[in-house]
Amino acid sequence: MTKTLTASIRDSKAARWGALGIVSFTMMGAYFFNYVMSPLKQILEEQNGWSSSDYGFFTGAYGWLNVFALMLFFGGLILDKKGVRFTGILSTFLMVFGSIINFYAMAVPSLGDHLIFGINSQVMIAAIGFAIFGVGCEVTGITVSKVIVRWFKGHEMATAMGLQVALARIGTGMALIFALPLAVHFKEVSAPVAVGGLAMCLGLLAFVVYTFMDRKLEKEQVKTTEEELEEKFKMSDVGFILKNKGFWLIALLCVMFYSCVFPFLNYSNDLLVNKFHVDGKLAGLISSLLPFGTVLFTPLFGGIYDKKGKGATIMIIGAILILFVHIIFTIPFLNNWMLAVVLMIILGIGFSLVPSAMWPSVAKIIPEKQLGSAYSLIFLIQNIGLMGVPYLIGTVLERYCKSIGADGKPAYDYTLVMAIFSGFALISIFVAFALKREDKKKGYGLEQKNAVED
Repeated sequence: MTKTLTASIRDSKAARWGALGIVSFTMMGAYFFNYVMSPLKQILEEQNGWSSSDYGFFTGAYGWLNVFALMLFFGGLILDKKGVRFTGILSTFLMVFGSIINFYAMAVPSLGDHLIFGINSQVMIAAIGFAIFGVGCEVTGITVSKVIVRWFKGHEMATAMGLQVALARIGTGMALIFALPLAVHFKEVSAPVAVGGLAMCLGLLAFVVYTFMDRKLEKEQVKTTEEELEEKFKMSDVGFILKNKGFWLIALLCVMFYSCVFPFLNYSNDLLVNKFHVDGKLAGLISSLLPFGTVLFTPLFGGIYDKKGKGATIMIIGAILILFVHIIFTIPFLNNWMLAVVLMIILGIGFSLVPSAMWPSVAKIIPEKQLGSAYSLIFLIQNIGLMGVPYLIGTVLERYCKSIGADGKPAYDYTLVMAIFSGFALISIFVAFALKREDKKKGYGLEQKNAVED
């Protein structure tokens, strides 16, 4: 049987880049909410009675349902079975619902007067909201990844993925810059959380708009033959994914790499205040250099991958840069704030290199019909790190790195913490080299350029 080709809306540059812009706006809002609490650690300790362990417990809650309830895995199955429209609407609604619960917890200070299972009630309820948000955010992430493959396969796929990541990082940067000033201005920790909730509502509306474009794309795609119908996703395809060594190397690289970046961002403001002695508001600006740096570099490196190839090599270089920065952060006497600025810029470059090549490479290793499940499994494994590492860091800070400053407030030595992050970065380098060797054996084409149509 042969395929009957028809003109498709995705052949229009304006249409496919427009679709990318819409779903990227949704992810921008998601990343804003994800990091809106990151600059508030000191306020939460001083005004709400949170400890570093409480803060680590809250940030780690992001992965609870994704890991223990396997919600990410089921989200991937739903995506492959029901498609991007149904899954996207469901997941963005969960983000809105989780943000509402989180806002409620932060808007009612009296919750901190009670305990739930021995934990501060405000912390617990905020964590529950963040866990629900985490399900929505991660499932939306894999949905958007499949949307990009759907529109850009055979076109500028790595560039598109890089641009989507870059735009999402704008949300992260805005949260790091504006969360603390908002909380100080309104004298309410809940104020920046409310802004994040509004961003979630706008993100949901944006995805609703995208569904109309997706419906039109579906109608105009290649006509399906009976032979092709047999190639649709089946549950047995999950076993195929799990037997793929390339998949496991990508997943391990993902969890190791992101475990030394995302949790670092959660604590970066506190690091800058305690080690580099900068003001909290200035700390937010310095931390924002990391995500804002990706706005330029991630699409740039994605374009290099599209046109020149060398995807595995790009991942190796990025992991090496991350290790270099974390090692310098570990050295106690290197505490000049200008050095922190330089390190954040370099970290932003490393943070751009790995994702710009890693996410498009999944589409070279795994067939398109299995991509939803593959991305969901990778995100699930990543969430194990995003759940455990923040709590680990918070516990280490509380037990081994805490002292009382001259002003009577808690002070923290981040040397041990940065050594832990360096360990994750070192492992990611070894995994990236192993992935390059596997590519040579299996011929995935990670070092080859992507097909780009002008």
